Parts: sequence; structure tokens; C-alpha cells
Amino acid sequence: MPKLSDICRHVRSKNAGPFWVTVDLFFDGEENFRRYHDTPALSPQVFARLFGTNPDLVRRIPVDNLHVVKISYPRPHPQGWMQERDMHAGQQFARLLDLEVD
Repeated sequence: MPKLSDICRHVRSKNAGPFWVTVDLFFDGEENFRRYHDTPALSPQVFARLFGTNPDLVRRIPVDNLHVVKISYPRPHPQGWMQERDMHAGQQFARLLDLEVD
């Protein structure tokens, strides 16, 4: 089974304000985008498990013409809280790279 890092040419995460994080999945071409953009491996429940967020609040936004999927989820704590380890959310994507997709 391929991993997310096998089907995407670029994966990144970033702040979407002090209370949200957005992950951008740049698929490696239209074929991979069409095949995997709606995979259950990227479900709200998976994001809840990996990032400690409420699955009801996870948002998935496919951008067809760019072959990109944006997935936004609320941070478990606001940006800058006392035990912050990734202020700009730039490393959050790393947990997704080895995720097996079907």
C-alpha cells in the first residue's frame, strides 16, 4: 500500500490563525489526485487520532485544478500556549508522511 509521501510531491502544514492548522497535500499529478483525494486514510477520525482534535471540526477542501487537498483542523491548544513546541505549525505534517493510503 502506498504512503502519502509516495503519492504527493509536497506536503506542508502551517498556521491558519492562532486556533487552526492547515495541511496542504500537493498530489503528484491528476491521476493520484483523482484516486486518493477522498481516501478514508485522511478522514476526520484519523486527524482526531493523530492531532488530538475534534473530528466534527476537521474540514477538507479539494482544489481540483491544482491537484491539492487542504485539510484544516483546530489546534488542541491556542498558538503560543505555555508548552508550545511548534509555534507556526510547520512540522505538523510529518505525522502524515508514513500514513498508508488505500
